[in-house]
Amino acid sequence: MSANRSARLWVIVGATGTGKTSLSLDLAERLAARGQAAEIVNADAMQLYRGMDIGTAKLPIGERRGIPHHLLDVLDVTEEAAVAWYQGVARNAIDDIHGRGADAILVGGSGLYVSSVIFDFRFPPHDDALRAELEAELERLGPGLLFARLREADPVTAARIDPKNGRRVVRALEVLAQGASTHGAALPDAPVLWREDTRIVGVAAPRPELVARLDARVEQMWADGILDETASLRARGLENGVTARRAIGYAQALAQLAGETTESEAIAETQALTRRYARRQVSWFRRYAATEWIQPGADAQVLAGL
Repeated sequence: MSANRSARLWVIVGATGTGKTSLSLDLAERLAARGQAAEIVNADAMQLYRGMDIGTAKLPIGERRGIPHHLLDVLDVTEEAAVAWYQGVARNAIDDIHGRGADAILVGGSGLYVSSVIFDFRFPPHDDALRAELEAELERLGPGLLFARLREADPVTAARIDPKNGRRVVRALEVLAQGASTHGAALPDAPVLWREDTRIVGVAAPRPELVARLDARVEQMWADGILDETASLRARGLENGVTARRAIGYAQALAQLAGETTESEAIAETQALTRRYARRQVSWFRRYAATEWIQPGADAQVLAGL
């Protein structure tokens, strides 16, 4: 490795279940073998939560190959994961890593979280009192009426938001009420990189292969004990969490624990939602013009050598 080479920001993205975690570990090891230290920064919103391990496929400490990892297990399930907060802590982590002369490897599939870090992505203002009013309306009326209000006020943003995602709808209405424009929960039209020396790698699998992989992963989650894990998290306040309780897999496990659904129904719903989420991830990351796409299991040696 050249002594003049500056620390780089690597970004590994793609749909859930495509092997991003393994690639990040392999890349860090290949870089180290060439004399360039590397550390990994998590960009999966649900892996921020302590105790949410099975349902997020979080890598156990013993399997991290001695490579430093950041922003795993930093929130309680009762805390809210906000993109604007994540942007700051993730960038600070990357700055610290670069300050040690190491490369930073940002890895995860939460599109808005990744974008907030790697692009010049600025967030509109907050109004806590207004947010509380809108959330009370959401609780009382449900997302449908609020979404209709958003669609009338800002049809472009409404077209980009899932009508059932009450949290996103509330945030958009909060911003509009303050006279600001929303970021549309989307990638800017002409994104500018935060760090010039950024390399984006996307991992993509053919759709039939990905679907089979995702369905099998969900079945394994139940076999590995997601129900017991969810019961433990429920005792720690999971049902009171704003973000964590809606996580795919955990929401279905909560319903099963409450006797509202059977195990087979919980698994089938989780599989369907995971497949849908993966499609959205692929669509999001395909808009990253500078992304180099590779197949799952690709040799990180090729990446590290360039």
